[in-house]
Amino acid sequence: MPSADKTKRMKEVRDEIINLKISPLYSYRTENNYFPVIGEGSHDAAVMFVGEAPGKNEAMRARPFCGAAGRVLDELLAFIEADRKDVYITNIVKDRPPDNRDPLPEEIVLYSPFLDRQIDIVQPKAIAALGRFSSSYILQKFGLESLVSPMSRLHGREFFGKTSYGDIAIIPLYHPAAALYNSSNREVMRGDFLILKKYLQKFKKFDK
Repeated sequence: MPSADKTKRMKEVRDEIINLKISPLYSYRTENNYFPVIGEGSHDAAVMFVGEAPGKNEAMRARPFCGAAGRVLDELLAFIEADRKDVYITNIVKDRPPDNRDPLPEEIVLYSPFLDRQIDIVQPKAIAALGRFSSSYILQKFGLESLVSPMSRLHGREFFGKTSYGDIAIIPLYHPAAALYNSSNREVMRGDFLILKKYLQKFKKFDK
């Protein structure tokens, strides 16, 4: 898909989310002068990171993973010699839930079609699912619901599904915030991130 078409389609997704008045999170967003968080990075990325929902910092700046957890994500990307510009980063739910609570099932149902469209636009070779909500949704989306289990069993493993454009790898990972709560998780997360390196190298696109 030409880059111009990808940009056009991503803008359509953005505009629909901005005006998603049927969302129970829309009034919370407008009352607090927050922004929806659509996504950030390359529309041609080989690896797409999918979190669960934006936090306060993200909603204030309209950028995914720009707070403390984002700094951990940046460190992990640097560990595998990658940068935000090399990947695409987004969430299932595009608006901040109150008090940073977990997204509700009905919110995931409402917002997930936008994520599905983003996947179709970017056409990544691998999806890095950050945390249990994202891992559960992505596995179910690709018909792997029987594999859904606690993150302690899923993290760092590769699963494979099929899309309209070819095969895709699904790699559940601990959410970067896990390193904030327990510093010992950082080394585990580094080991898990090494799996992504081959996708970034194998499918890296060079400008001609």
